[in-house]
Amino acid sequence: MGITQIKHAKFQIGQVVKHRLFPFRGVIFDVDPEFANTEEWYQSIPEEVRPHRDQPFYHLLAENAESEYVAYVSEQNLLPDTSGEPLRHPQIRDLFEKVENGLYRVKAQHAH
Repeated sequence: MGITQIKHAKFQIGQVVKHRLFPFRGVIFDVDPEFANTEEWYQSIPEEVRPHRDQPFYHLLAENAESEYVAYVSEQNLLPDTSGEPLRHPQIRDLFEKVENGLYRVKAQHAH
């Protein structure tokens, strides 16, 4: 098994974050060490705000004033959300248990 250079992600699964440029926030449920979405998705980002591929990208259960959705965001465009405001995304309870010290704790995996 080869050893690959893994950059350390600044944020962690269960952490609440907000977007640096756009008015949404969410909880991280997965992390890619570098960009791992489609080229089409990447090209759809306006060039002046398009992030580098060579950085961690985060999958968020995200929400804004109007709706809840899943977002895929580069590390450079995220900031910690320290507001302490609860998130309302309906899938949070499927993936996470209660909040401890501002972090959502991932549910223990169990067979159904």
